Amino acid sequence: MPPLLYPLRRTLRPPFLFHHHHQMARVLSRASPLPCPSPPSAAFVSNLSFSNSSIPFQISSPSPKSSIFGAAFRLVCRENERFSKRFGRILASQRGYRKLRRRPAKSKAKELELGVKICIEEELPDDPEILNIAEMLRLDVPIAMKLAFEGLKDSEYKTRDTTISDLGGFENVELSVLLCNDEFIRKLNKEWRDEDHATDVLSMSQHIPELKLPILMLGDIVISVETAARQAEERGHTLLDEIRILMVHGLLHLLGFDHEISDEAEVEMEKEEELLLKSLGWKGKGLIQSAYDAETDGNSHTENSDDRKKEGSLRFYKPKFSYIFCDVDGTMLNSKSQITATTAKALKEALSRGVKVVVATGKARPAVITALKAVDLVGKDGVISEFSPGVFIQGLLVYGRQGRKIFKRNLDPDVCREAFHYSCKSEVPLVAFSEDRLLTLFDHPLVESLHTVYHEPKAEIMPSVEHLLAIAEIQKVLFLDTAEGVATALRPYWSEAVGGRANVVQSQADMLEIVPPGTSKGIGVRMLLDHLNVPAQEVMAIGDGENDIEMLELASLGIALSNGSEKTKAVANVIGPSNDEDGVADAIYRYAF
Repeated sequence: MPPLLYPLRRTLRPPFLFHHHHQMARVLSRASPLPCPSPPSAAFVSNLSFSNSSIPFQISSPSPKSSIFGAAFRLVCRENERFSKRFGRILASQRGYRKLRRRPAKSKAKELELGVKICIEEELPDDPEILNIAEMLRLDVPIAMKLAFEGLKDSEYKTRDTTISDLGGFENVELSVLLCNDEFIRKLNKEWRDEDHATDVLSMSQHIPELKLPILMLGDIVISVETAARQAEERGHTLLDEIRILMVHGLLHLLGFDHEISDEAEVEMEKEEELLLKSLGWKGKGLIQSAYDAETDGNSHTENSDDRKKEGSLRFYKPKFSYIFCDVDGTMLNSKSQITATTAKALKEALSRGVKVVVATGKARPAVITALKAVDLVGKDGVISEFSPGVFIQGLLVYGRQGRKIFKRNLDPDVCREAFHYSCKSEVPLVAFSEDRLLTLFDHPLVESLHTVYHEPKAEIMPSVEHLLAIAEIQKVLFLDTAEGVATALRPYWSEAVGGRANVVQSQADMLEIVPPGTSKGIGVRMLLDHLNVPAQEVMAIGDGENDIEMLELASLGIALSNGSEKTKAVANVIGPSNDEDGVADAIYRYAF
């Protein structure tokens, strides 16, 4: 009978039958030891037996000669090898069977050796809870196997496939359990069942009765700890409880139970699930009953075929980038100049996973601190503090390690003087940025909005241009007008007036900035990366304005939000949702891990 890849959730399609030519598998190349808590003594694991069983059982230690699927080993594949069509299946000539221990000649009962291998998929991070669970499964799985085998004796189930019945004909039973994330199990589900979504558990039978082998290669159970964590929270028990439930469900499928074929089969498998869990003393209902309860309570899990990770799930993924450089206005902040709870949560998740988030903005540093303080993203473990690196005032002020200033560039005083004379004559508000201070010549509602809406320090009113230039070094000046006024009057005039003495920059439609020549936010980002010794390949950048173009081009992955300028979107690798649709959060959940 050809092996089956069983779907293990009640709502999934009927089992998909594989033909014999699919049984070939690539050998997985190597495994590295899994760091985990101190295991039970080797003697205990190696010699654990069940004397009350009619078939003596022995749990074997992982074979020292096998580097593949060893208990508490991390699964690692060759870089160019495609994950095999039977991920746990290894050809006899390549695998090397376990050498059985010599048993006393006078022994009356032959022990059945249980070879259990617990694996953690390579892309699953070293999460302490998962490592502890993997260690627990080293003992849990063999005990569950023993009780499940005992349940097969004299069973009267009418729907179970009895291909596996007499265990007395085998010397060994091999089973592997692989813990993975949703992305990994989704790929398996898509490849083998044409179901393009993650699921909680899949089982793959390796038993081929026709081979008459002394080893019962029971198969493989693949469990998504990411989905298991969500279900555990919904059902009010621990992640270990849920993984045990999923493991039992998968094990019963490998032993011939299949709730998909008929209502009677579902009843029989549900009964065996509950009996086995009760016998083991484990918490929770069987998976079949839990699925029913979820549907009844209206909490049934909606399958998601989107590539975006779910909130709270980044612990199950390794970061693709070590740094995220992010613009603030129009990007991290929405159109109300506020950071939403969703974006804040995504940033915190990324930070908790070791990704460093660096601000690259036209704003002054105090403005960013004020904006992010409301969502608890300021401080040592946040996005910004007075001791964190960052690029401010369009790259004219760059802070490096420990928040130390590594670069500052000032605007030509003559250009600054001309700009303020133009401001007074045309009555267009103008503000000068001097590190953490804002200076202006007259009060105006638009100037006040920089403080009340955009979180900038309150502008100080100076008595004259000469006084202003005498007391401070100016990095840039900012005109405030309507979008039409900027487009039709300010930008055309100042693009010509500054000549080669300065550059004109526009980050928002109703603002125009004049900055020193040969400077930009992108240059500031490059300077900071060099200072931190971080290659651009480790950087993801998110922005919206024309002043973000160089930064997006520099990064390994540049993401422009849909509210951004057309020029910015043209150079981006990806165009994400707008800043009013939590575009930064989407970028983190979809691309950063």
